[in-house]
Amino acid sequence: VFAALAEFERNLISERTKAGLEAARARGRLGGRKPKLQKKDIREIRALLKDGSIPVSDVARRYGVSRTTIYNHVGVVSVQNSRGD
Repeated sequence: VFAALAEFERNLISERTKAGLEAARARGRLGGRKPKLQKKDIREIRALLKDGSIPVSDVARRYGVSRTTIYNHVGVVSVQNSRGD
């Protein structure tokens, strides 16, 4: 009996959540986290890393993100190639 009530409640919660998300989308609201780097930032970072004179860690610090974020957006291969590896 308790299992049936719990399942019913879970379904109600799920339906309300889906309805809320759908209503938010209808109002133009998008879910998810805002990106740390804009397209302009990524272009600037690529330009900075192109000649290989500035370490990735310095660029990451300048933009307030981690090195992993830089590698995810710019790519490991392009950073390595810019250093001549």
